[in-house]
Amino acid sequence: MVQLTPVLRKAYHGGHLTIRLPLSGCTNRPFYRIVAAHNKWPRDGHFVEQLGSYNPLPNSHGEKIVALNLERIRHWIGCGAHLSKPVARLLGLSGFFPLHPMMITNAERLRRKRAHEVLLASQKTDTEATETKTS
Repeated sequence: MVQLTPVLRKAYHGGHLTIRLPLSGCTNRPFYRIVAAHNKWPRDGHFVEQLGSYNPLPNSHGEKIVALNLERIRHWIGCGAHLSKPVARLLGLSGFFPLHPMMITNAERLRRKRAHEVLLASQKTDTEATETKTS
């Protein structure tokens, strides 16, 4: 378990540490910090330590930026911190954890769906091309 400093011990009223994503930014421009905080504290309130950041909006190159302090994340997980589902997903995508099986399944479904849409679009253009030749 985590050794709490005297300052934190006064504010600690049960619960456990969790690594989660408090929302920052403004309307239509979300930005998340990755923090270690007590699960009883408000989502956007106090936190023990900031461990990284996540910008879900793609930049000019189409990339979503994630900054992680993996050494400190490893420390807090070793101290017994729990992970929220979005943080676990980000750590899986970064290679820190293995990917969840549902992420692989969802990616395969999306790949099949897009391939099917491309096939339907090509068939539609083929039928339109033959109709224009016959008329």
